[in-house]
Amino acid sequence: MNSETLNLIERPYQEVVDDILTAIAGGVVNEPIVFDLKVDLYPLAEPASEVRKVTGAASLKVDGEVRTYQHHDFQKDIDYIFSEDDDKAYIIWQEGGTWPDDETTFYVDYFRKYSRSPLTDVNVGGVTRTLGEAIGREIATVYQQINRAYLSAFIDTAEGKSLDLVASILGIKRLAKDYARGEATFFRDPAIEGNIAITESTLLKTAKGEATFRTAQLRTLQQGQVRINVPIRASEESKGSAGEVEPGTITKIVLPIAGIGRVTNFDATFLGAEGESDDELRARAKATLRALGKGTLAALKVAIAGNRGATLSEVWDPNGPPAKRSDPGKVTMLVECEPEIFSGLRASVEEVRAAGIQTAIVARYIYFKPRIAVYLTPKLSLAGKEKVLDEIIAALQAYVDDLSSGDPAEGKEMLKAIKDVDDVIEVAIKDVFAWRADVGRPSAETLVDVVMTALQGDLGGDEDDPRKAITAAIAEISPLVPSSRRIADRSLIKVPTGERAATDEEIEAGEFQVVATIDGENWWVVLDMERADILLEEKET
Repeated sequence: MNSETLNLIERPYQEVVDDILTAIAGGVVNEPIVFDLKVDLYPLAEPASEVRKVTGAASLKVDGEVRTYQHHDFQKDIDYIFSEDDDKAYIIWQEGGTWPDDETTFYVDYFRKYSRSPLTDVNVGGVTRTLGEAIGREIATVYQQINRAYLSAFIDTAEGKSLDLVASILGIKRLAKDYARGEATFFRDPAIEGNIAITESTLLKTAKGEATFRTAQLRTLQQGQVRINVPIRASEESKGSAGEVEPGTITKIVLPIAGIGRVTNFDATFLGAEGESDDELRARAKATLRALGKGTLAALKVAIAGNRGATLSEVWDPNGPPAKRSDPGKVTMLVECEPEIFSGLRASVEEVRAAGIQTAIVARYIYFKPRIAVYLTPKLSLAGKEKVLDEIIAALQAYVDDLSSGDPAEGKEMLKAIKDVDDVIEVAIKDVFAWRADVGRPSAETLVDVVMTALQGDLGGDEDDPRKAITAAIAEISPLVPSSRRIADRSLIKVPTGERAATDEEIEAGEFQVVATIDGENWWVVLDMERADILLEEKET
């Protein structure tokens, strides 16, 4: 289900009633019109005598935070005005009012100018309105039932029996009231600083192991805190009276938590008066789901393989061979993928990595930033100019997105893409900056220097056998692991033939390319551009 279909089942009662009454009176309901920030006048499809309502998506600032509302009611004579001329009717958006979000659809309810409907009284208390409200109530109820059926399929929004069914997919059952509950107190290890997270379903047990418990909520031991209380509940194995234990008996954490020195219970556990709540069951199910398959190199590889179009090329990890060994707690992966899916790839890896493990994803990307000057048609509003800026960046991005690995970005094609944007008259590329991703490919000279430096130390090798000495040296060298940093490289901006670097004059004329091949390997070009990289000037046509 996408945002458009979701909006269809989020229909409030009053909106349904208004639509029914408008239709009964011979009006038009929810006529869709696509909003363009550069246009303020929109004609209606039919002659109209009056506009009843205009709704759509709008972003409003509430308490200093911008929020987007999908069903915002725009105010007549403040946000828009209704105008008619002969048999034409218009919606005119007003400066200073609230406008729909750019390139979204707003909907207009209006009364036809030549309506033949015999029912015109839609006032409160009238027969027409009373019948419309009765029908609207039933329709709104159906919408709510559909919405609840949809939400019951997700762990974050399901409730009651629906949540039980969703959790059962993971083999989890709601704990009844015959599971003892209480509180466990976790103490900080004095040698460890910083925040320490104690996750849901952390397994605890008594000193002799006769009863086991799980934490019921996520709690964080903040910097400077010595201890924290966490609610616990008996596990399936300690159901009933087996979960009732004396104070000071819960002293073991099955899987130790870094930074936690010890745990205990100051009070006895007791059988609760009620079963596990929806929030507790939801937290326990999420904790179980997060724990599945996490923390292993295989899980990280599966996360990458699960993204269509991504390929894992190389891995640097602490247990790898000397040439591909990283520092403890760090894993670096070199991937081959289109730039469009890279952010999603990184998010997938973050979801499955274990706590305390640093993961770095690198790819053979060449980033470039053009600085351009653009001449526009005059008298564009400020909002219109900002939209042109976004359209220029989008046009360049669309061109770059069509390039494959090893395809250079041509200056002439960039100029053409920009000139195709509406309201752009002339364009000139003033400069281009380029960087390449650090993928851990040092030059031969750097490797020789590292080997020579290592050979000068006492490696315990046989100096009479250079081969043994060199082998020992390479084995002791710290691996040159890729990093997420970018390396500035002006040599990537070349003339179209690729023979030499492009001059400033050639760049301004578009006679250049951003190369996508380094040392015989294909790289992807990635646009790194923002509004500040574009200078706008008006020019008379």
